[in-house]
Amino acid sequence: MTDQRQSSRRRGQGELEALVLSALRDAGGPATAGWVQERLGSDLAYTTVITILTRLLAKGAVTRERVGRSFAWLAVADQAGLAARKMRRVLDAEGDRGAVLASFVTGLGPDDERLLRELLGQSRDALGESGDALGRSRDALGQSGDVPGQSRDALGRSRDGGED
Repeated sequence: MTDQRQSSRRRGQGELEALVLSALRDAGGPATAGWVQERLGSDLAYTTVITILTRLLAKGAVTRERVGRSFAWLAVADQAGLAARKMRRVLDAEGDRGAVLASFVTGLGPDDERLLRELLGQSRDALGESGDALGRSRDALGQSGDVPGQSRDALGRSRDGGED
């Protein structure tokens, strides 16, 4: 007799989180863990879906509200926002931010470098009152980090030239 766990492929890191986030965005509003489980198929246990949702809650990618004895879950970040949040945590954990950013930029391919330069060249005024897509993602996660009276560029850096 073949064990089904051995014959199924192992999912990549973050793959289940991406699937759950996608299902929640498709819901068009708050959804229960049971709905997410049904949407993703019967190969996931309900407890697995709850674990993934709880981890996404801890990462700030979803919110939940009590509905009866259960919770309804809502996606507040997409996969790009979740990846950006991970990158920010790594950067925040390092002592020499300049060295980390320099190393990151020098490792970019030509297309990514061009895109980054375009994003850095855009001002808040050209992108609308709430800033660029990066700013809107940070605002949605409650991480603007703004200091009253201090203006910031499209990537959240202080425009006064000082360090944060």
